[in-house]
Amino acid sequence: MPMYQPSMVVGFEGGGDGQILDLDTAVKDGVLGGGVVGSGGVGVGGEKLDLRKMIQELELCEVPSVFICPISLEPMQDPVTLCTGQTYERNNILKWFNLGHLTCPTTMQELWDDSITPNTTLYRLIYTWFSQKYLLMKKRSEDVQGRASELVDTLKKVKGQARVHALKELHQVVAFHATARKSVIDEGGVSVLCSLLGPFTSYAVGSEVIGILVSLTLDSESKKNLMQPAKISLMVDILNEGSIETKINCTRLIESLIEEKDFRSEIISSHSLLVGLMRLVKDKRHSNGICPGLSLLKTVCFYKEVKILLVSIGAVSQLVELLSGMDHDCLELALCVLDSLSSIPEGRVALRDCVNTIPIMVRFLMRISETCTQYALSILWSVCKLAPEECSAIAIDAGLAAKLLLVIQSGCNPILKQQSAELLKLCSLNYSDTIFISKCKLTRTIQ
Repeated sequence: MPMYQPSMVVGFEGGGDGQILDLDTAVKDGVLGGGVVGSGGVGVGGEKLDLRKMIQELELCEVPSVFICPISLEPMQDPVTLCTGQTYERNNILKWFNLGHLTCPTTMQELWDDSITPNTTLYRLIYTWFSQKYLLMKKRSEDVQGRASELVDTLKKVKGQARVHALKELHQVVAFHATARKSVIDEGGVSVLCSLLGPFTSYAVGSEVIGILVSLTLDSESKKNLMQPAKISLMVDILNEGSIETKINCTRLIESLIEEKDFRSEIISSHSLLVGLMRLVKDKRHSNGICPGLSLLKTVCFYKEVKILLVSIGAVSQLVELLSGMDHDCLELALCVLDSLSSIPEGRVALRDCVNTIPIMVRFLMRISETCTQYALSILWSVCKLAPEECSAIAIDAGLAAKLLLVIQSGCNPILKQQSAELLKLCSLNYSDTIFISKCKLTRTIQ
C-alpha cells in the first residue's frame, strides 16, 4: 500500500524558501518549528508529554494544514493513511467505515484495500511541533509567574517612582497572564496592594493598584479590607479624576465589593460617587464607559437612600434624554435604573416632570426586547398612576393605546399583558368608549 505522499511541506515556519521536503527531512531539520526539541518531548520531571493534553492546552488558532484531519478539521493525534495516500485521524476514518462507506472521504475514490497504516512520520512531526510550542508556552508561563512574584516583593520595599514603575509592570503582566494573577494571589500580593490604598495615596499609585485588583479574583477577606471608608473614598476620587480605563476599573471594583453580604450602603451613599457615574454615562467621547457606569448605577439603586440622592442630582431627566442614543445592552440597564427610581415618590415626580418620559417610553414598547418593554411599561404605569388625567392624555397622544393592544395580542409574558390591560383601562377612565377609540385613533388597529 502506498504511504501518504504529500511529501512536500512548503513555506511553513522555518521553511519559507518554498523548497519541497519530505516529512522525514522536515522532522530532522525542524522545518515546522525551528529545530527538534532538545528534550525529545519530555516535560518537567522527565515525563513524556501527552499529545492530546498539549493540543487542548495550547488552543492554537493556526496549525499547519498537513496536521489537520480532513474529516474533523482538528489536529490529528493518531494519523493513519489509506491506500489512496490520504491521511486521517484513526477514530474519524474508522467511524466513516462503520457508516458503511467504502470510499476515501477526500477523493471519493473507491478503496481497493480497506486497511489503514499508521503514519508514524507525520505523527513524529505533529508531536515535535506541538512539543516545541507547549514547552515554550510553559517556559514563558514560569517566567511570568516568577516575575510577578518578584514584583510583589519589590512593592514591599520601594517607594516613590520605583513603586509606580513596579505597579505599572505588574499591571501589564496580570492583564495578559492568568498564571501571573494566580502568582500574585498565592504570594500574598492582594494584601500588599490593598495596603497601598489610603487617604494619602497618589493618583499614579491608586490607579495602577485598582487596575491590578480588578483583574484578580478577590476573596471575602480582601473585599472587607477594601470596604474601609478611606479606601472607597479614594476609589471615588480616582473615578472622578482618572482616564477612561481607570474610571471603568473603579466602577467594576466597587461593584464587586457591593456584591458582598457584609457591604454597608452608607459607604456608597456619596454625592461624589453618583456624580462621577453620571459623568461616565454621559461621556459620548468614550462610549465604552457607558455600560459599566450604568451597571454600577443599577447595583447601587438597590438602596433607597442612594435612589433619593440619585434623583436629587437630576439623574432622571439626564438618563431619559440619553436613552435614544444608547445601544440595546446599555438601554436595558438605563431603563432598569429608571424603573428602580420610579419605585420612590421622588423618582415618580421627576419622571412626570420630564417632558420626554412618556413619549420615549411609549416608543420603546414592543420595539427592543421584552425586558425593555417590561421596564418601559412599569415606568409608564408609575407616572400615569401619579397623575392620571394629565399623564394619560399625553400618553394617548403619543400612541400608547395602540402599543398596549400590540402587547396584549402578542405572545409575550402574561404578566405584561395583564399590566398592559390595566394601564389601558387607567388611561380610558376619563373618556367614553366612543371618544376614547376616536381619540386613540384605534379604528384601524381594531379592524
